[in-house]
Amino acid sequence: MPKRVLVVEDNELNLKLFCDLLRAHGYEAEPVRDGREAVPAARRFQPDLVIMDVQLPHVTGFELIRQMQMDSALGRIPIMAVTAYSSHEDEERIRAAGARSYVAKPISLARFVDQVEKLLASAGDVDAAKTPDPREDPAR
Repeated sequence: MPKRVLVVEDNELNLKLFCDLLRAHGYEAEPVRDGREAVPAARRFQPDLVIMDVQLPHVTGFELIRQMQMDSALGRIPIMAVTAYSSHEDEERIRAAGARSYVAKPISLARFVDQVEKLLASAGDVDAAKTPDPREDPAR
């Protein structure tokens, strides 16, 4: 079953690029154009990863990242922020909000895919660490 990626991006060209790139690499991509729909869409879609634009109208990516991190159903999902902000301070703010990764625009396609793969692999490692091995006897 392909990994599921929710893409929150208001720029139509970027949204298409990210979704097409993800699909070309075997992921199931779900686009969200309006940040106000991001949290309900994430609950419905249950993604393995969220790609979040930081500069959105109506609600910022910072706010959405914090909301998702505080949500019991969504807090485990890694978030990769994609933004035109590129200073060290901006990266610190993005990570402090709860994003696990950060890619600056204009994006390098190779770096984008590399970060997606790393986040999905590390999320799998975290989930595997939390899931007990059914072959093990818990009474031991």
